Amino acid sequence: MVENRSQLQRNYDQQGYFVIRNYFTVAEIAELRAVVLKFHQLWQQDNAKFYQEEAFNSSLITGSEYLAFDDRVQLFNFISSKKIMKVVEAIVANNPAFMNTQLFFNPVNPKQKDFWHRDCQYDHDVAGQKLAIEQTQVLHLRVPLFDELGMELVPGTHKRWDNDEEFNVRQEEKGSVSSDDLASGEKIKLAAGDLLVFSADMIHRGLYGLERLALDILVFDSAGDFADYVDDDCLPDSLMLDKIDDPRLFINTLNLKSNG
Repeated sequence: MVENRSQLQRNYDQQGYFVIRNYFTVAEIAELRAVVLKFHQLWQQDNAKFYQEEAFNSSLITGSEYLAFDDRVQLFNFISSKKIMKVVEAIVANNPAFMNTQLFFNPVNPKQKDFWHRDCQYDHDVAGQKLAIEQTQVLHLRVPLFDELGMELVPGTHKRWDNDEEFNVRQEEKGSVSSDDLASGEKIKLAAGDLLVFSADMIHRGLYGLERLALDILVFDSAGDFADYVDDDCLPDSLMLDKIDDPRLFINTLNLKSNG
């Protein structure tokens, strides 16, 4: 049973995440998986050295480099489907906009360990990170394509700064490394069909293992300053827009970029 919109909003506001079990049907996941695997196999061939040595994710799944027109339209229709939009609009009520997609998988390199981070740490120094968690944040919608170990999250850190242990581990200070366990972490196991929604800027890590292959849809509030992060190639063109049942998510992004 899917919780009502206000309950989803309340859970996200308090915790920074929520999970809806068995949200997608077996058929919906099978169709999505088929398209995503086309991308993944071609991307692996094209990035063989990177994949073997250090990769654990890819992006621009909706771009033109690896997928044909019809496959891209299928992805765009999933991303803007009623099920996805119902959840998106529970959190971002006014003019949500599409940012990107990412695909998360197990690293080939067995020495790589899952690591704690906030997405904002890759764009900002510590002062900037503290500011980022006080502002509007990018939303991740994670759709696992196979059963997996899932994610580990630190509830509430979309609105609060790290405690000493969290900061030292995440920033690898005072002898800590980013793969160390955190007392405040909460593990969320995921199965194909589940949907996990979480803030990009909360403290989190993906958990490697099993047949990990998860599609993340990234969405932002149009009021936020994120349009410059959007790659034009991952957006639908005018012919594709005509074939998308509900293109608002993409039109909002296109409008932001054209007005920028």
